[in-house]
Parts: sequence; C-alpha cells; structure tokens
Amino acid sequence: MSLSRRLARPMLASVFVVGATNALKNSDALASKAEPVTDTLVGTIKKAAPQVPLPDDPQTLVRINAAVQLVAAAALATGRAPRTSAAVLAASLAPTTLAGHRFWEAGDPAERKQHQLHFFKNVSVLGGLIIAAGDTEGRPGVAWRARRAAKDARREARHLAVAARQEAKLVKAKVA
Repeated sequence: MSLSRRLARPMLASVFVVGATNALKNSDALASKAEPVTDTLVGTIKKAAPQVPLPDDPQTLVRINAAVQLVAAAALATGRAPRTSAAVLAASLAPTTLAGHRFWEAGDPAERKQHQLHFFKNVSVLGGLIIAAGDTEGRPGVAWRARRAAKDARREARHLAVAARQEAKLVKAKVA
C-alpha cells in the first residue's frame, strides 16, 4: 500500500469515528433532528422490501448508523476491506448529512451559514469516499478482470474452432 493511502485512509475515517462517538453519546438529542429523514427512509425501505426487519424508532436508527460508521471507519483506517468500508461510509453519510445539516430550514442566518458549511464539508467527504470506494490500488478491478476473462475465452474458442476444423480436414482426407 502506498504511503498516501496509508495516511489518507485513517484521516478520512477519523471524522466518522468522532461523529459516530458523538452520535452514540447524544443519540436522544440527534434522534429528533434525524426523525424527518428516518421516517422517509424507513417508509421507502419498507415499501421496497417489506420483509426487511427495520426499527421505526429514530434513536435506535441513529445508534445503528453510528455503530455501522464506527466499524466501517475502523476497517477503512486499518486498510481492511477499504473499498467496501468506504462504500458503507458513503451510504451512511448521505442520510446523516440530510438529517443533521438541513441549512435550508434554518431561520437564523448564522445557523444557516454554519449548517451550510457542514453540509458541503460532508459533500466533500462523500467525494473522497467515492474515490476510495473505487480505488483498486493500481490492480485490476473486478470489471476489468471479467472483460479480460471474456476476451481470453473468445480467443481460446477461436483457436479451438480452428484446430477442430483442421482435425476434421485431416480425418476427411484419410477417409477419402
């Protein structure tokens, strides 16, 4: 792993460790802010997949989100499944940002400006997570490997077809 990845991953994960720890300590206060987002999210998920057991309580959902962020941040920081952990953090950051930094609803201009700043900071972090989720560390990704395997299979099939035609001509020549 390159030095930049070794440094950048823990740095990117640090904001989630701090935020998730805060969310676990203050889940009751954050639950009221998260309620509009959790209600919409739970309703959407229950319509799409009614068999998925999902709690309705915003405080429980805030705690689950915080636990997921802690585990994924630890995995990202230590380089364990970095692409998966970055994708999980990205998926959890979107509802967290929408719940915590609804700057368009703030009445006080100073509060609006503060929430707007944090909202766009989270958008920036989301961009970094998307890059980290796609980072193959210079090695071929799954899509490239699949295309390469298909190309190799087609080439091998052509060679086998040519060989089979040549064998058929030889057999035909011997019979004739």
